[in-house]
Amino acid sequence: IDLRAGEQKQTEFLEMNPLGLVPVLVDGEDIICDSNGILIYLAKRYDDSNQWLPQEPAAAAAVQQWLGIAADTLVHGPAKARLAYLFGFDVDGEQATDIAHDLFAMMNTHLAQRTWLAAEHVTIADVAMYTYTAHAGEGRISLELYPHIQAWLRCMESLKGYCGMPKMPLPETA
Repeated sequence: IDLRAGEQKQTEFLEMNPLGLVPVLVDGEDIICDSNGILIYLAKRYDDSNQWLPQEPAAAAAVQQWLGIAADTLVHGPAKARLAYLFGFDVDGEQATDIAHDLFAMMNTHLAQRTWLAAEHVTIADVAMYTYTAHAGEGRISLELYPHIQAWLRCMESLKGYCGMPKMPLPETA
């Protein structure tokens, strides 16, 4: 979908997601909208081991907590900063940066004693938090102060089958 060309607002796409938002997953007859919904669907549909979405109550709750953080704080922090500085959207980039640093400070402390966010192994919580964290630099947010986040990102990137999103250069500033 070419977002800059507005393809997400065209009839064909709106039939899949009437809100005109990405991402959308089409898997056979199933059409799933929303990043977190897609992650839950994929884990329930294709992971018989329950690694990606644990069934044990405390681990399941921890995954849900991080999915909530991904849908809220991650979006209002690093994702919004990226929209402001990379794409020039009319959002408060400074406020988004402050939110991102608060989030990253908390994550860095959390990851100081563990490898993964929600369990003793990778889960969909890690996937949900990964991209906007890994691409924080595109929102002019350095991860230099967060060594445990940097280590976590390296762990994510070393997973079998990892396929990253290309980094985009920041536009020149006046």
